Amino acid sequence: MPRAKNSPASRRRRRGYLKQAKGYVGGRRKLYRTARESVERGLQYAYRDRRRKKRDFRRLWIIRINAAARRNDISYSQLIHVLNTAGIALNRKVLADLAVRDEKAFADVVETARAGSK
Repeated sequence: MPRAKNSPASRRRRRGYLKQAKGYVGGRRKLYRTARESVERGLQYAYRDRRRKKRDFRRLWIIRINAAARRNDISYSQLIHVLNTAGIALNRKVLADLAVRDEKAFADVVETARAGSK
């Protein structure tokens, strides 16, 4: 008796991987095995990088805040300290946005923090 291979399910599974590989180049799009490997690796990267994105943005914000803070004669760590002691609750995302888009407002925040921490 011939072996049953459940061909509708396996065909559906293969079609799913090939659909996900749409946009890939060459055999990564057309050949099932390479397409499956590429898709699975891509899903692993996507899972990892959804977490990594948060770290990367925080690093970027800190770099921007530090650059703007040093233009106002204060280091990043000192700035964060004075903001905390002055009770100014601005997160790094907002501070970085101020540093990039509105340098005068950022300088005002630094001066307010310095005055409030004394």
